[in-house]
Amino acid sequence: MSTKKKNTIIPHIAAPFFIAAICAAVVSVALIKPYDKLKMYADIAFMDKLKTDPSDDSGLVIRDNDIAAHTGDTSETGEVVRPKFGEMYALIKCDAFDVDVPVYWGSQSELLEKGACQSSGSVVIGTEGNAVISAHVDTFFANLSKLKKDDVITVSTNYGEFTYKVTELITFNAADRKYVVPSTETKLTLYTCKRDILGNTDQRVGVICAPVKSAFYTDVKEAE
Repeated sequence: MSTKKKNTIIPHIAAPFFIAAICAAVVSVALIKPYDKLKMYADIAFMDKLKTDPSDDSGLVIRDNDIAAHTGDTSETGEVVRPKFGEMYALIKCDAFDVDVPVYWGSQSELLEKGACQSSGSVVIGTEGNAVISAHVDTFFANLSKLKKDDVITVSTNYGEFTYKVTELITFNAADRKYVVPSTETKLTLYTCKRDILGNTDQRVGVICAPVKSAFYTDVKEAE
């Protein structure tokens, strides 16, 4: 076989491998964002052993409650109504957010699509300890980084309304759980992934808020 024929055959043999390599590279780039989003859902809940399964074997049941405005009497002390896994039980309001952010009890990808999520490993709003709530930076906590010290945050539930003030802006690595573990100090911790144009990041940003006022409703009826 002549040198000329060999030189003609080589490009034909190499072409399929070259095309396959290009296709593989394109597919890899296309999968970066879905993978990042999936990883974010896996990491966003800080310590909830129930983040992939509810407390029983019946599967996830999402319950969308109405958080009604209250005009009756209130008290500084009262009883909370513990939500069920998958239940929307609170609304977060503050000037930095464009809309009231619904809060679901438990951490799952389906719930993160619908609102902010509170791990069942943290305390219910209105009780002593660290109430930790997270949401996706591209949706419900897109404006979380706009919060400043002394900003006021209101969390409304069907058993009371609770007012907090931002005391600290935080940045931490996903592996560092000092801000999100249980605490004897009563506070509200809100956090999300740090926005990164390159995709998923292990950095988290958020705020720590101190309680300012508790207004328990005196005419609460526990949900069936």
